[in-house]
Amino acid sequence: MELTEDLATLATARGWAEAGHRVAIATVVSAWGSAPRRAGSHLAIRDDGLFAGSVSGGCVEGEVIFEAQALLAETTGVRSLEYGVADETAWRVGLACGGRITVLVQRLADDGFPVAIIDGLEAAARAGRSMTVVTDLGRGASWMGDADDIDFIRPWAPPRRLAIIGAVHIAQALVPLAQGLGISTTVIDPRTLFAADDRFAGLLLDRRWPDEALAAWAPNAASAVVALTHDPKLDDVGLAAALRSDAFYIAALGSRKNHALRRERLAAFGLDSEALDRVRGPAGLAIGAQGPAEIALSIAAELTAAWHGVLAPTAPA
Repeated sequence: MELTEDLATLATARGWAEAGHRVAIATVVSAWGSAPRRAGSHLAIRDDGLFAGSVSGGCVEGEVIFEAQALLAETTGVRSLEYGVADETAWRVGLACGGRITVLVQRLADDGFPVAIIDGLEAAARAGRSMTVVTDLGRGASWMGDADDIDFIRPWAPPRRLAIIGAVHIAQALVPLAQGLGISTTVIDPRTLFAADDRFAGLLLDRRWPDEALAAWAPNAASAVVALTHDPKLDDVGLAAALRSDAFYIAALGSRKNHALRRERLAAFGLDSEALDRVRGPAGLAIGAQGPAEIALSIAAELTAAWHGVLAPTAPA
């Protein structure tokens, strides 16, 4: 599973604690103007000064690390640090971008930022579920769940993933679009001529058959699967595997006539009408797309609409 930047930072902090270090977690709890990091960004600081992550892109990290080490030398407490362009301290530590941030520094401990939160966030990411971390800024205590009248609530969306069946021209256009949306992308194609490294530079290609590849990839509720080969031998087994998962978006290229035939073939896999209705076909929003780039755009748009829950259901074929 590929971790988001902030979750990777928290996982690093947990590893330090397991190795016997005292660890602090610094979190941006508010940001205004041109602050370089959004609210919710994390910086992990070890007792010896080693750090991971960022709360300001480098502007105030030195000051925050100093304060975190001072906190770790004490037995109780929490630190709330505020930096802005008008503050003398902010100029001294380099926050001259015109923004303003407030950073909360907690211990990685049950009465501060518990390790159990990191475990829970990783489990939610694997399952494709959203989670919320709530923080009482006065007490400096965080927990997972919902709460009213709490100072800071940090929603954690699961990392989105896309599996593309078919290393075709549309896939070459769709991969950078998906990556630009922050979606981790895998291209699956057992055909050597299509799945050539030079055609997808920098991307790890999966050259197994789609059903085998998807079984290992394990689609979850934050996963999308798009079949682009037009070859039933490849598309159908991949779609059948996707339909047995919680994938939020499943689609395939082809005309409406071909999609009707596809439904008949997929029914032979033991899938009922409700399952078959999950397949968007033809894939992509109706924008009059012509050529690989526009078709890829229509698919990326439809996938985004599905993720945000604003995609109208398909009419049964």
